[in-house]
Amino acid sequence: MDKTFIIAELSANHNGSLDTAKETIKAAALAGADAIKLQTYTADTLTIDCNKDCFRLKGGLWDGYTFYQLYKEAYTPWEWHKELYSYAASLGLVCLSTPFDNSAVDFLESIGNPIYKIASFEITDTNLISYAASKGKPMIISTGIATAQDIALAIDCCHKAGNNDITLLKCTSAYPAQLKDANLGLIPVMRDRFGVKVGISDHSLGDTIACTAVALGACVVEKHLILDRNMGGADSGFSMQPDEFAQMCQRIREVEETMGSKDFPTDPSSIPGRSYSRSLFICEDMKKGDTLTPDNLRSIRPSNGLHPRYLEQALGKKVNRDLEKGTPFSLEYLE
Repeated sequence: MDKTFIIAELSANHNGSLDTAKETIKAAALAGADAIKLQTYTADTLTIDCNKDCFRLKGGLWDGYTFYQLYKEAYTPWEWHKELYSYAASLGLVCLSTPFDNSAVDFLESIGNPIYKIASFEITDTNLISYAASKGKPMIISTGIATAQDIALAIDCCHKAGNNDITLLKCTSAYPAQLKDANLGLIPVMRDRFGVKVGISDHSLGDTIACTAVALGACVVEKHLILDRNMGGADSGFSMQPDEFAQMCQRIREVEETMGSKDFPTDPSSIPGRSYSRSLFICEDMKKGDTLTPDNLRSIRPSNGLHPRYLEQALGKKVNRDLEKGTPFSLEYLE
C-alpha cells in the first residue's frame, strides 16, 4: 500500500498569532504529518458584511455569528503565507492551501503553492475549480455537501482545464462530525464510480474515522490540529491536540502495514505456517497387501503427506509395500 498523505489543517487554529501558527506547524511535523494546510481568503472574498437572516449562522459552534464575522475572525493573513510556507519546508512538510476565489489562486501561485484544495462548500463553484485546475497542480476536492452530480461536474471542470490529478475527499460537513454520519462505505464506491483517488477529510473528535478510511483505501487524511483545545477559537471544538494527532499518525501507519498485498499467494511453500496444515499420513504400521481404512490413513498435521482431497480415492485400496506409522502418504503406495 502506498503511504497515506496526512494533512494537518491549521485553519483558524492560529487564533490570530503568527507565532502560534508556526508552533502548530512544528507540532504537525513532530506528530508525523506530511503536510500543513492553510486557508486563503478574506471575509470580503467569501461573503459580504450583511446582517440579514440568511447571512447568520444558527446552532452549533458558531451560533449567532454572521458569515462575515466568523471569516473575519478566522482568516489567515495573506502576509503570513510566504513565511509559513518557508517554515513548513524547513521542517520537511509540504505546505498547501485552500483558495476561496481567483485572487487567492493568483496569490498562491505567486508563492509556489504545490497543491490546491477545494473546500466542501466551494464544490459548486465551478469557476473557482476550473481556474485552480488550470494551474496544473494536483487538485484535492472535499465533497461534504456534494451530490453525485456536483462531484461529476467538479471533475469535469478539472478535466476540461487539462488537469487529471484529482483526489476526492469523503467528508461530513458537521462540526464536530459524528461516527454514525461518516458513510465511509462510499470511499471505494467513489473511487470506482469517478475513477479518481479518494481520501477523507474528518471533523470528528477521534481517529476512528481516519483509520477506518485508510483501511478502505483512503490515500489522503486531513484533520484539524490545534496546540490546545483550551485556547478556544473558531475550530477548536473539532480539532486534535498534538498528542492525539501523533497517535492517529501512528495508527494510520499501522493500518498501512496490515493492508499487505492484494494478490493471493501462488506458491504454497511461501505461505508462513503452511507446513502445519493437514495432509494424509499412515497412522498404523501396515504390511504389504493391507487395506487402507479410516484408522490407518488419516488427514492430520503436518503437511508432508498427500493433499487430503485424495483420501476418498485411497480408502479401500491395498498398499504395495510395508509402511511404518508416521509415513507421509503417496499414491505410489497403492497396488
